[in-house]
Amino acid sequence: MIGIPIGVRYMVLSALAFAFMGACVKAASHRGIPVLEIVAARALISAGISYIDIKRKRISPWGHNKVLLTARGLIGTLALMCVFYAVTTLPLAEATLLQYLHPVFTSVLAFLFLRESIQRSTVVCIVLSLTGLLIMVPPAFLFGALATSSEPLPLLGVGAALLGALGSGVAYVLIRRLSNTEDPSVIIFYFPFIALPVACILLGDDFIMPTGLTWLLLLLVGIFTQVAQYGLTKAMQTEDASKATAYSYVQVIFSAVLGWLVFNEIPTVNTMLGALFITGGALINVLHPKRNATR
Repeated sequence: MIGIPIGVRYMVLSALAFAFMGACVKAASHRGIPVLEIVAARALISAGISYIDIKRKRISPWGHNKVLLTARGLIGTLALMCVFYAVTTLPLAEATLLQYLHPVFTSVLAFLFLRESIQRSTVVCIVLSLTGLLIMVPPAFLFGALATSSEPLPLLGVGAALLGALGSGVAYVLIRRLSNTEDPSVIIFYFPFIALPVACILLGDDFIMPTGLTWLLLLLVGIFTQVAQYGLTKAMQTEDASKATAYSYVQVIFSAVLGWLVFNEIPTVNTMLGALFITGGALINVLHPKRNATR
């Protein structure tokens, strides 16, 4: 680990935990648990762990900028619902790869609202990422035979993944702004604090009592979430928003391996080709020198 920036280590830890969380979400869904119930379970466990952490630090859980903290919680909740729906309706690798287009949104939003410079390498990353998206979900009128070369991905699942990516981008920019005034534990706490009542209200009478292994899966969703959120928040405190999120692409690899080992999902040719463009763009964005930034 010598020579690896601390922000990179935290982001890789976050990506690994998110990959395991996604696998647990998909497994729980296969056992009949509704998406909103999984969201509520994750929020309940995360809220408990976060509150204990806040008490340990002897700080107020409500923070200073309550408006932005609440906005981060609401946007994060909506993004989470979209991401979980995508995970349950798409293969794990595809759902992860589509959702991890969020650095594109993060870079643009960070430029607009945080005045972080957009480097030329980030522009290349955006172009390559969008190209990879078109390869993964190819419109027939643009790509002809390529669009029908394999079983198409469900458009509703794809749309949910993209909305989740947009929401994640907004949430990450809010985290970046809040990290100047708020303790990481407070930022993390607001997410489940908002998500739990929202998910319970929307779930209504669709609750299904978990049994056996399902209890463990829901518990692991919450635990992996907490680890992932902690790593993410710490990474965003030590790197620019547009740069830190680029390292999270390693989750695509973790998810593809888990999808293959646990769910017998083999990525399609379109997915692998699209992944090359998207991850290639991320690497260019990460490795390019900062001095060539444009405003």
